[in-house]
Amino acid sequence: MNMEIQFPGGQAVDARFNGFAVHTDQPVKSGGGGSAPSPFDLFLASIGTCAGLYALRFCQQREIETTGLSVVLATEKEEGQSRVARLRIEMRLPERFPEKYRDAIVRAVDQCTVKRHILDPPAFEVTVVGVPEAMAL
Repeated sequence: MNMEIQFPGGQAVDARFNGFAVHTDQPVKSGGGGSAPSPFDLFLASIGTCAGLYALRFCQQREIETTGLSVVLATEKEEGQSRVARLRIEMRLPERFPEKYRDAIVRAVDQCTVKRHILDPPAFEVTVVGVPEAMAL
C-alpha cells in the first residue's frame, strides 16, 4: 500500500490512500489550527480501534451480545517527560458476558495487529527522490 502525504496549509497534514483522506492538525497550543486530531492521537486511536476490533470479532464469532462492549485506551506518561510510558487497554464487557471467556477475550485483544507491529517493528527507510535540478548542483 502507498499513502500520499499532502500539506493543505498551516500545520495540517493529510494522508490519502485507497480512496480515503485522513486529515491531521496540531493543537492550537502547538501552533496548529486544532481542526483535526494530531498524528500522535491517530496513532493512539489506531491501537484502541484495533483492540476494539479484536474484542468485537471475539464476541461476534461466539454470538455473544456486544451491547455494552467497549474498550478504553489509557495512557501514562513518564515522570517529567512528554513520552507515553505505558498504554493500558481496559475492556468493558457486556453485562451478560460469559465468565468462561474472560481470559480468552484478553488473549484475543492482545493479538491486535497494531500492537504486534509496535512490539516487532518494521524497518524504517527514509529516502529523497526527484531532487529538483537547481538543488542538485
